[in-house]
Amino acid sequence: MTGNPLKSVAILMADDDADDRLLAKDALAECNLANELLFVENGEDLLDFLHRRGKFAGVTGARPGLILLDLNMPRKDGREALREIKMDPELRKIPVVVLTTSRADTDISQIYELGANSFIAKPVTFESLVNVMKIISNYWLGIVELPPKKP
Repeated sequence: MTGNPLKSVAILMADDDADDRLLAKDALAECNLANELLFVENGEDLLDFLHRRGKFAGVTGARPGLILLDLNMPRKDGREALREIKMDPELRKIPVVVLTTSRADTDISQIYELGANSFIAKPVTFESLVNVMKIISNYWLGIVELPPKKP
């Protein structure tokens, strides 16, 4: 951990697996993070949340400062959602960390071509997930200077 305080930005996780969402929530709690952790279950909901439309039209406050994105989701997968986020002038500044079970070279190459900020294979143990979440939070919320929050 650096001497810098962690930024108080919301983290938005897009993952269709309820167990993975719960594990991520528990892993972040183990890291003693006070950041708000929000969840959506697919790429369509992710974009609706970011654009404040559909069932998320009433959401208030700043957009999340960090997105954790799974690749394989229903309705709109992570690749499609990432493409749309990085093509949107208002959303492209939000860092997107792909956190997925894939380790395929083709996925890794494609994800970076689409503009992802990081690609991390999901750890298989809870202890490893806690370690990954500590590293992600230290780097993205402690070291990196993020763009100013926008509603």
